[in-house]
Amino acid sequence: RCFYDQKILQKTFGEWKEWWTVCRERKLSLRADSHYRHLLHNSIFKAWRAYVCQQQGKRNKYHVAESHAKKQKLLRTWQRWLVYVHIQRTKHGMQSVALAFRERSCLRISWAVWRRRHYQNCTGHKMNILALQHWAQSLQFRAWLQWRELYLYSRNDKQKETRAVTHHWHWELKRCMEAWLGYLNLHRAKKLQNELAQEHYRSRIVRQCFSDWWLSWECRRRMHAHRKDIEKLAARIALWRVFAHWKHYVVLCVEETRQCELAEKHYRHHLLVRARLCIRWKRLW
Repeated sequence: RCFYDQKILQKTFGEWKEWWTVCRERKLSLRADSHYRHLLHNSIFKAWRAYVCQQQGKRNKYHVAESHAKKQKLLRTWQRWLVYVHIQRTKHGMQSVALAFRERSCLRISWAVWRRRHYQNCTGHKMNILALQHWAQSLQFRAWLQWRELYLYSRNDKQKETRAVTHHWHWELKRCMEAWLGYLNLHRAKKLQNELAQEHYRSRIVRQCFSDWWLSWECRRRMHAHRKDIEKLAARIALWRVFAHWKHYVVLCVEETRQCELAEKHYRHHLLVRARLCIRWKRLW
């Protein structure tokens, strides 16, 4: 029975040792898995951060190039408009010079005709003078009408040019404002995405740490519970062994008492038999 108890205890200790080795290997594997996940998440976050920085640099370069192209386009438009204004001013000056030359030439021709006729007709006639005066007034009136028409035409052109420049400036300003608002919204969206990504990463790290702590705490609790169970089992086995030893001792004591009683009875019976034999021998003698 003692050998059987030792074998049972050895088997129990072997199974407990094997279970403890499996639990230790499982704990090491869990730690290795958590370390590998941590390294993998760290590498993924570094790659994502490098990609975001690269994309932000590309967008900054693209915005700088686009602003430079807009400035160049606006500069070329302004230069062409200045050239156009200079050409229009040159044309207006040439037209005014041509009109003045035409007026002078017309007056010179009229003066020559009038002087030739004056020389031809020394006496002259009042009707011719009145006719010439009327013709000169009508010519001046026609010249004044032509000058007024050209002045109104040039003023309308200037007003149209001013409206066109104002409209172009307003259109460029509206386009720049829309581009700036789009950039501002994109920057806000990126900032919000970065904040959400950081918050998600922090919550994930906290959740992972909490799960690791929970697993380790659960493993420790199970180990403590198993240790308590083993201690209780060992106490029960020790108590059972003590009870078995006590029972065996009681049985041995009872057996020894019974044997003593039997021996005493046998001794008494033997003495009684010998006494009877002695009495018989005495009677015979």
